[in-house]
Amino acid sequence: MTMWTATSNSSGSTCSELKKTMVKKATTALKDYTKTFFKEGKQLTKDKREELILKYLPLIKYVAGRLAMRLPPHISVDDLISSGVVGLMDAIEKFDPSKKIQFKTYAEFRIRGAMLDELRALDWVPRSVRKKATELEQVYRELEKKLGRPAEDEEVAEAMGISLPEFYDLLDKTKNVTFLDIEVIRRHMPDSNEDDIFDLIADDEEIDPFHQLNMMEVKEILTKAIKELPEKEKLIISLYYYEELTMREIGEIMGYTESRISQMHTKAMLRLRAKLAPIAEKLHGTLL
Repeated sequence: MTMWTATSNSSGSTCSELKKTMVKKATTALKDYTKTFFKEGKQLTKDKREELILKYLPLIKYVAGRLAMRLPPHISVDDLISSGVVGLMDAIEKFDPSKKIQFKTYAEFRIRGAMLDELRALDWVPRSVRKKATELEQVYRELEKKLGRPAEDEEVAEAMGISLPEFYDLLDKTKNVTFLDIEVIRRHMPDSNEDDIFDLIADDEEIDPFHQLNMMEVKEILTKAIKELPEKEKLIISLYYYEELTMREIGEIMGYTESRISQMHTKAMLRLRAKLAPIAEKLHGTLL
């Protein structure tokens, strides 16, 4: 699924081919079984549910692995997988084939949502680190509002009263805090219904107008915020979240180290979180 795209004039044809190969590998790894299991629109038998769960275990492991790359070592991947199984079972129960969407797509949202619920319950981010991330986010928000453009690294470091190396070290320390998952935001919208996830993944013509209005504010702010990102950060967001490449693969494409890509990703997340802060405050909580 590609909701926003970014391009880079410096990538070159070789990098473009590399990207296509990686994307193909990521998006064709698992077959969709919507027609096989849901073609009659009837509730699945116990045996069919178990068979479907087994077929989608690779998807659960894939999503858990993606999240684990952004988490500290003490977070158990097995716990994420267990939560993902619960999310998959929930997806099987609530899937409606009449919505004209693939079960694979719906299941992935449910699986990721269940894992994020588990992470929030664990409260895995130390308070000191979360505080630093909040300070960084606030500096980005105030600076970019004042400047009317994305703040440069030197400007952020100066505003925080730290050196540039200290700023980069701070980015590394707070990288695990800067999650941005659209489903998390959606689930915290006032009067939201989790079944309205089709707002994000169905064609606009298929969306219920009432639900579309309920999501409009988030979509407009997030879309505008992504468009305003520096080009390199915009490209990273596109490749990581929508083409599902790893930080290492993105580094190969863009010609940077994995560590540098991670830092640019963190900066992009801080900028987006800063733009979405007013919504987070209205929802009485943080994005994650």
